[in-house]
Amino acid sequence: MRLMLIGIAVSCCVIGSDAQLKCEKSPFGKVGDKNVYLYTLTNKNGIVLKVTNYGGIVTSLMLPDRKGAMGDVTLGYNDVDSYVKNTPYFGAIIGRYGNRIGKGKFTLDGKEYTLQVNNGQNTLHGGIKGFDKVVWDAKEVKSKGAAGVEFTYISKDGEEGYPGTLQAKVVYWLTDDNTWKIEYTATTDKPTVVNLTNHAYWNLAGAGSDILGHELTIYADKYTPVDEGLIPTGVLPSVEGTPMDFRKSTAIGARINQDFEQLIFGKGYDHNWVLNQKKPGEMSLAATLYDPKSGRVVEISTQEPSIQFYSGNFLDGTITGKNGTVYKHRTGLCLETQHFPDSPNKANFPSTVLKPGETYKTVTVHKFSVK
Repeated sequence: MRLMLIGIAVSCCVIGSDAQLKCEKSPFGKVGDKNVYLYTLTNKNGIVLKVTNYGGIVTSLMLPDRKGAMGDVTLGYNDVDSYVKNTPYFGAIIGRYGNRIGKGKFTLDGKEYTLQVNNGQNTLHGGIKGFDKVVWDAKEVKSKGAAGVEFTYISKDGEEGYPGTLQAKVVYWLTDDNTWKIEYTATTDKPTVVNLTNHAYWNLAGAGSDILGHELTIYADKYTPVDEGLIPTGVLPSVEGTPMDFRKSTAIGARINQDFEQLIFGKGYDHNWVLNQKKPGEMSLAATLYDPKSGRVVEISTQEPSIQFYSGNFLDGTITGKNGTVYKHRTGLCLETQHFPDSPNKANFPSTVLKPGETYKTVTVHKFSVK
């Protein structure tokens, strides 16, 4: 039975003397025998980020438009039961390996590992029960000018077929300079592969309208084309002269229906772009998303080598989300910072191997503004 939220929110952190930057914790129901909570982060400018320890899901993000009117810019549900029953990864932490691993297999140190497959013959976003479908331990954290929630989860050796016990930590920060910062860290006791990301669905105009009028810039000269199963072929061609070229701000709907093989395979955009980093691991600008209607802007910077842009092609009107909104075709989009899909099977891709004694560590920052 779900716990009701009326009248039981409690303050969990206030930073320094600024009572406007705060976090509140409320019951959000149960999954199995585990309690689930909703954490509401608010900064001094009135931006509100709501997250839950079920799947590390971002349930809501309230941003002002150019007139100052607040609107929820992410897709999702009002209650945890709906996330459990049916969700295309709305707002969740994705792991142990974000995106696809071809045929659900990879070889590491001479040993082949077989994963749970959940996307045709491939493994998608960690498998049947990825990090999006577990209850994380959570606690409130604070620093100067930021309120946050720290999520931790221990993924046991063999979970979904992955080797090694992985200790994962993800921290969400909402800052007073209008950023949502995500810090990912992980360690392992056996060699394994790791690729963590967040799967927020964005609609900067607010729920209900399509995202084809959003203008997108991706700071990438190359991308990873895929086969019909959406597994990268291994080559890294230029975006020049193709509908994959978002180096200049371009409306998402401008070329999405062109007769281009990659768009046919993905039923729209569902591809990985190779970011223009000067050196591996440096913080660099990955993408800028702008909605001319509302004026809202999100700039995404990351230490990851690539970003996946998914244009909501498989939303089909069968999901009714927050406040009764029906999520129709292309009414949300994803921009997932990551390593390349199927990297464990592509020797020429940046490695996703994590070994004992090493620490996986990466940061992604979303900067919000209006124009």
